[in-house]
Amino acid sequence: MTENNNEFRAGFVAVVGRPNVGKSTVMNRLVGQTIAAVSSKPQMTRKQQFGIYTDDQVQIVFIDTPGMHVAKHKLGDAMNQAAEIALMDGDAILWIVDGGLPPKPEDLLIADRIHGLENHPPLIMALNKTDLLSNTEQEERVQQFKNLMPDVPLIEISAYSGENLNVLMETLIPYMPVGEPFYDKDQVTDFYERDITIELIRQAVMENLHDEVPHAVAVRLDEYADRGEDKAYISATLFVERDSQKGILIGKSGSMIKEIGMLARKEIEQLTGRQVFLDLRVKVHKNWRNNPDALKLMGYGAHED
Repeated sequence: MTENNNEFRAGFVAVVGRPNVGKSTVMNRLVGQTIAAVSSKPQMTRKQQFGIYTDDQVQIVFIDTPGMHVAKHKLGDAMNQAAEIALMDGDAILWIVDGGLPPKPEDLLIADRIHGLENHPPLIMALNKTDLLSNTEQEERVQQFKNLMPDVPLIEISAYSGENLNVLMETLIPYMPVGEPFYDKDQVTDFYERDITIELIRQAVMENLHDEVPHAVAVRLDEYADRGEDKAYISATLFVERDSQKGILIGKSGSMIKEIGMLARKEIEQLTGRQVFLDLRVKVHKNWRNNPDALKLMGYGAHED
């Protein structure tokens, strides 16, 4: 690591953590723009997504990853695999933990994974959601998580209020190698508009449904057609695993799928600045989360063990 601070730096930071600790929200705040769909429910993120921050001195490419968890199906295996690959792909690892709760089994799992890596990139922990804690609670959480990684720097942050996010950025910059930027200065993600549209539809599903049903939903974009400069037609299929889930997703007289469509359309219109006509349909693909061929078809890149 060079000491010449006048040279441009560019590198990758793997953002990891268990589900629902705020990884995507933190990345959105650090990048300065909403590029990753977020939900109050866990496991919103299913694929890696890059969030790209660039200024006159540095470009940091944040690799947003699925929450690491105890997998119950092949989709979960694929999500964990994506996160584990990122651990070795970055120039630094940003491990985000939830300050609102003591360490959970998934946190211990992540600690074990990192301890098991040989020569892993430099690691920084960020204790998120400090805005929800009293001073006493915050001190307790800091000690609990530092016990998992005693020699690792821990920064107390709030993605909601922005507290200490500047400190976090300043801490990450020295770990970025000296070199040319990987992306144009105006690019903020590697996802195309169509990819983000799929995630925004999933976000609308997650926000409207409860229990296991939203996690059993996959979205396939069937058509994305520009209708001039200010309009677009989007058609998508929502796959579920059982007929009962299909009924819940559609709702009485189509009320639920209509509500999902309205929320998704609003978010897509804010993203694109265009008027959107969104056509959603629901199909059953039995047990798709445990079907390697179905997972590949839906873009999750799973494979047989």
